[in-house]
Amino acid sequence: MGRGRAQGMSFTRSGLGFDLHPLVDGRQLVLGGIAVPHERGLGGHSDADVLTHAVCEALLGALALGDLGRMFPDTDPRWKGVSSLVLLEGVLDTLRARRATLVNVDVTVICQAPRLGPHLPAMAARLAKTMGVETDRVSVKAKSPEHLGCLGRGEGIAAMAVVSVEVP
Repeated sequence: MGRGRAQGMSFTRSGLGFDLHPLVDGRQLVLGGIAVPHERGLGGHSDADVLTHAVCEALLGALALGDLGRMFPDTDPRWKGVSSLVLLEGVLDTLRARRATLVNVDVTVICQAPRLGPHLPAMAARLAKTMGVETDRVSVKAKSPEHLGCLGRGEGIAAMAVVSVEVP
């Protein structure tokens, strides 16, 4: 039991996640489990879905469980090309094993192109379904880097996520 916590009381913990992958030729672009039409996709060991990876990182951070690479190392061939939603399900299993409950998720994707506005509701819905929560608990937004830096030059896509979880 933590210092100053009454037995049987729950409390809220927050986690922050971040991910960044390069855009490469010959890959499909997947964000939040949704295929987004674009001439390039994200490079990485799994499907490189930065949005879902950022959510996973935030969930692991909320429970002080390290990072996604520790749980699903890119040296393990089982995770080669796997959907990041499978990784998210694994993280959620760990969350449930610790009797933690997801309260909400807020994610921002940062990219110059493609324009993500039309796809954001589908991304939020797919994440909510995978996490077993109502869609009003999942916020997915997109921001342009305004042509600044590697993201502004279209070299990659990044995402940041914040989550809250209720822990017994």
